[in-house]
Amino acid sequence: MSRTILAILEQRENKLKKISFEVLSFSKRLAEKYNQDVIAVAAGNEIENLSMVEKYGVSKVIHFKNEALANYSSSAYTDVISEAAKEFDAEYLIFGDTAFGKDLAPRVAARLNSGCVIDCTNVNLDGDTAVFTRPVYAGKALVDVKFNSDKKVVTIRPNIFKAHSSDDGAALNIETRNVSNPNLKTRVIDIKKSEGKLDVAEADIIVSGGRGLKAPENFNLVENLADVLGGAVGASRAAVDAGWRPHRDQVGQTGKTVSPTLYIACGISGAIQHLAGMSSSKYIVAINKDKDAPIFGVADYGIVGDLFEILPALTEEVKKIKA
Repeated sequence: MSRTILAILEQRENKLKKISFEVLSFSKRLAEKYNQDVIAVAAGNEIENLSMVEKYGVSKVIHFKNEALANYSSSAYTDVISEAAKEFDAEYLIFGDTAFGKDLAPRVAARLNSGCVIDCTNVNLDGDTAVFTRPVYAGKALVDVKFNSDKKVVTIRPNIFKAHSSDDGAALNIETRNVSNPNLKTRVIDIKKSEGKLDVAEADIIVSGGRGLKAPENFNLVENLADVLGGAVGASRAAVDAGWRPHRDQVGQTGKTVSPTLYIACGISGAIQHLAGMSSSKYIVAINKDKDAPIFGVADYGIVGDLFEILPALTEEVKKIKA
């Protein structure tokens, strides 16, 4: 019997998140190289869109169910996923490199005594060996990593491996396993979120503002442009440290690593810590009055000028085009 690949799905408020489908597609891609089976694993209570897994070429889902698992618990989730890895003789366990995956994957790796590669941005075959690529030194270099452990834990960077659905998959088998007395060393009481706003970690378009905006009330210029583009609002560390934006919006080494199709940096100089969090974006547009700002070194398109004039004009032009 061939070994398996476990695709670890992430849910929030009883719905699978976008990264779950990217994990499924990556797992399927890896499985095809090694002629292995993919089993999806999800922990939670009621997961409304679990049946969507069928569109991503996976025929079996194990749903570990308990009301207490509706919100993430590091101890309980580590238990159920580790046991599933042993039961199905999983060679690879694939997580998204989100806050969920960054916390859970190392715990599972430690439990299984396996190697762990975080923030993977590519995978290639070297003979029969998979070689995983990840950025190091704040994104200044890339390193290729091979495992020498029996089980292998990997997290993949969001928006790098696109989710590809298909109608060719086999009928989906959802196996629900009721978990009695989950190991809850901590319990999530409440989750507060910004209603109606996209998470920068999952957004395909991000408009970020920095110290060049001069005051928190000027972030409305960034918000207006993000709104007409259907994107999320991000911020540099300087803006967050000044109290202009919440930490959840921070992009960079000490914030969130993002890989959108379009990243617009407004009044951001481009410190290496910020570049580490967004340099893998497909297209980068920089708006800054300083022509020597480091951000222009990574930008595909640059505008040297006053953002207080450029952002309103750009927003109006986008509105005209969309109209």
